[in-house]
Amino acid sequence: MEKIIVNSTLLIALLGDITDESADAIVNAANSSLMGGGGVDGAIHRAGGPAILDDCKRIVAKIGRLPAGRAVITGGGRLKAKYVIHTVGPVWHGGNAKEPEILASCYTESLKLAISNNIKTIAFPAISTGVYGYPAQLAANTALNAVADFIRKEKSQLEQVRFVLYDRDSYTIYLKELDNLANKYSI
Repeated sequence: MEKIIVNSTLLIALLGDITDESADAIVNAANSSLMGGGGVDGAIHRAGGPAILDDCKRIVAKIGRLPAGRAVITGGGRLKAKYVIHTVGPVWHGGNAKEPEILASCYTESLKLAISNNIKTIAFPAISTGVYGYPAQLAANTALNAVADFIRKEKSQLEQVRFVLYDRDSYTIYLKELDNLANKYSI
C-alpha cells in the first residue's frame, strides 16, 4: 500500500527527490548549525539557493544552534515548495539514548509548524537514516506512527503528508510500514 487516509489526511510514500516536490512545504533533515551539509540537507540548500541559507543564518543568530527534535521554518528560495521546515534528527546510538522520542519529535514539531503556517501539503524525507545512522525500518515505523498519531489527535487543515524516499530500499520499507499502520488503525 502506498497511501492511507487518517482523519481525511492522505499519507503517501513516493520514490523521488524531495527537492522536486511541489508541496507547500518540504522538510529538511538539517544539522544543528542550519548551514547546509551533506545528503538531503545539502541538496535542499543547493536547489533552493542562497535565500534559504540567509534565512537560516538569521534564525541561528536569534536562537543559536537548533537542538535535535526541534524544527524551524524558512522560505523555499528557488524550490517549488513555498517553505522549508528544518528539523534536526537524532544520531543513532543503539536506541537507548531517546532516539525514538527525538525522531518522533522531529515529525510532530514539523507538523505543528505546518499547521501554524496554514500549510496543506508537506513532504518529509527519511530523517536521520543517512549519515546519522538510524536504521531505516525503525525510522519508518517511528515516522509513520508519529505522523498518524498527531493527525488523529490534532484538528488540522493538512490534506497530504508525503514521505519522499530517495532510494528503492527505503521506499519499500515505507510501503511495508504503511501497510502495518493501516492494519494497526484498521484504516
